[in-house]
Amino acid sequence: MRITRFQKIAALSIAIALMGGAALSMPASTATAATRYITVNSEGSVKVAPDAVRLNATVSVVSGSNKSTLAEAATAASAVRAALKTALVDSKDIASQSVTVYPEYNYTQDKGQSLVGYRAAQSFVITIRNAKSAGAIVDAVVAAGGDSLQVNGVTPFIVDTTKATLSARTDAVKKAKAKAASYASLLGVKLGKVIYLTENSSPTNYVPMLAMAKSADTGATEIDLGQQDVSVGISVQWALL
Repeated sequence: MRITRFQKIAALSIAIALMGGAALSMPASTATAATRYITVNSEGSVKVAPDAVRLNATVSVVSGSNKSTLAEAATAASAVRAALKTALVDSKDIASQSVTVYPEYNYTQDKGQSLVGYRAAQSFVITIRNAKSAGAIVDAVVAAGGDSLQVNGVTPFIVDTTKATLSARTDAVKKAKAKAASYASLLGVKLGKVIYLTENSSPTNYVPMLAMAKSADTGATEIDLGQQDVSVGISVQWALL
């Protein structure tokens, strides 16, 4: 009885060893077929007309003392805020960027450095959500601030890029599929399932150069909004069949 049981165990062990040897001797093409893949990169973009404008402006005043120049700057800044309120710009869209007061000097070869006075400045970042009214608001702000006001920049932008980003992603995936299918055709293989997809770059808003000019007929400031590209870059990997 003991000999028979031993013989059965030995026969089973030999069978398992033979099966393992057969698995190890499978053709290399069969063992690696599941690991074949293709990876492509693509970028999708969509053009969108900006619906808002960001205005950067600074009130700057020079006077004989710190106290007086700061008071004059505050008066000019209040006039700017009043003009913005009249233009229906919400207070939440008006943000002070900086407030500074410092002595200002003049230098000449004859007298060297001499104190001119004290300069006070307050900078604002203003969001104009109605892009079409941006030119009129710029004119109103300049009129309110007078010679104390500097317009540092006017930049159009898109308030909510959600829809544009979705369109850019759709475009990126479409281009990736077309590129992968082209390579698969050239290699004589077929695309399988997607192994992974990675968004390489966050949605990017490319801001064009802005033109700001006066209308020849009315003398009013006109803001040319143009179009902006919202782009998304992706990397996609497919299994090959």
